[in-house]
Amino acid sequence: MVVIGLGTVWILDGLEVTVVGNIAGRLSEQGSGLPITSAQVTGIAAALYVAGACLGALFFGRLTDLFGRKKLFLITLAVYLAATALTAVSFSSWWFFLFRFLTGFGIGGEYAAINSAIDELIPSAYRGRVDLVINGSFWLGAIGGSLLSIVMLNPAVFPLNVGWRLTFALGVVLGLVVLLVRRNVPESPRWLFIHGRGDEADALVSSIEKQITEEKGRQGKPLPEPEGKITIHPRSSIGFLEIARTVFSRYRRRAVLGLALFIGQAFLYNAVTFGFGAILTTFFDVSTARTGYFFAVMAAGNFLGPLLLGKLFDTVGRRIMISGTYLLSGVLLFATAWLFSAGHLTATTLTACWCVVLFFASAGASSAYLTVSEIFPMETRAMAIAFFYAVGTAAGGISGPLVFAELTESGVAADTALAFCIGAALMCLAGLTAAFLAVRAERRSLESIASPLSATPEA
Repeated sequence: MVVIGLGTVWILDGLEVTVVGNIAGRLSEQGSGLPITSAQVTGIAAALYVAGACLGALFFGRLTDLFGRKKLFLITLAVYLAATALTAVSFSSWWFFLFRFLTGFGIGGEYAAINSAIDELIPSAYRGRVDLVINGSFWLGAIGGSLLSIVMLNPAVFPLNVGWRLTFALGVVLGLVVLLVRRNVPESPRWLFIHGRGDEADALVSSIEKQITEEKGRQGKPLPEPEGKITIHPRSSIGFLEIARTVFSRYRRRAVLGLALFIGQAFLYNAVTFGFGAILTTFFDVSTARTGYFFAVMAAGNFLGPLLLGKLFDTVGRRIMISGTYLLSGVLLFATAWLFSAGHLTATTLTACWCVVLFFASAGASSAYLTVSEIFPMETRAMAIAFFYAVGTAAGGISGPLVFAELTESGVAADTALAFCIGAALMCLAGLTAAFLAVRAERRSLESIASPLSATPEA
């Protein structure tokens, strides 16, 4: 229930981002119903979406730590649904830009609320692989968005000014289904306990233990006793000053790690995701009706990375896997940039290269969210996720689409290869940072990785 109720929103995010990337060419065509250019869709609209996500993460991240995970992951999904529905009825470029921003605002809040809830509800032995697969499920949405765009952008099926609107409307329908499931996801027992609601937390955990015991039956092993204990003095809220002091003074090295991981993956992914369709149409004369096939293949490689490599983050360990996936994807991307610039690639072979690069990059990018959600104290978790997501994404995610759109629009292969190289360099730098600073958090409880600020040392 937790995985389906919380994790499936990433599928919606993947659907959103991919659809916009694929419909960029169609929206710019006469008769689409919008006076907008392809560069505005992949540049301005994409940057506004990411800017909204950054601000939404900060705004809702603070509220998530104050008022609980459950309230906020219901509210943020509602914001996303409303903004997506209004995007579907866009009649002018400014309306489209406004509601792309608000859609991002809701999605940003989702990142903070959902990642904090997931890591606080998943057992430590499986936290790495589950978190990676859930974050990687973004690419299941990307596959769906790619295949959906093939049908929706076919003028023989839907008129030019209708297909793209129905695509957004379908995202709303799927979101409503997720909302129904999400209503049954419990609040985080950790959040309840730290906020003085110990009886509720105990009742919730007891009900889960009872359910598991009944499901296992007599043949099942008895549930292990809790290891260790912590004395907590409940606090209603933690001030921004204390949060900042905790993150940037007490955990300074971890803060550097979080920023490096987020900036590297944000530039690479936001640039590529929003710009891949434009590359295919500009350099390889692929029609907008066919870009979805290529993107679906690339998206499949992205999902397979976290799915197949996720277990290793819990067994081999965080440091080796995080640094390894970042470095390897960066080196492979440099090679892809050289082949592209030299004219050795076709639309098919470029897609194949991206599949290999992003197989590793996707696992690394998902581990960025895992990392910042488990290496800071409980009281600051959602806000820490929000901050690193916002700063890293603002640095890489806003500049990425803008730079990439400008370089791609020039029609010069060397310019686009330069954008590839920037992304590759940032991924390699993040990988080197992880090699020295990554925390060995595998198979450890969250409290042992970072003690709650409300905890009192035992006498």
